[in-house]
Amino acid sequence: MPEYLLEFYVSRSGAHAAVDDGGSARTAAEELTRRGTAVRYQRSIFVPDEETCFLLFEAESAEAVRDAALLANLPAERISVVSEGGPESGED
Repeated sequence: MPEYLLEFYVSRSGAHAAVDDGGSARTAAEELTRRGTAVRYQRSIFVPDEETCFLLFEAESAEAVRDAALLANLPAERISVVSEGGPESGED
């Protein structure tokens, strides 16, 4: 299943909100999966200097990630497909 990165703004002082957002995203992904849309929340990354939060999902589509964000009441400012690569994967 492809991986997607959901990106949205979180204020520098909002580290606690980033943790809460991860919990909401997990709950929403589980609910969508129960409803028949495969979505799995993997983790969150908060970058305070950039005031940005990234949530990583496995999902059948970007639309499924958008649905999870809406269900979790999270902004879906940007959703990008993630591809693995680099030296540790053996790809150049």
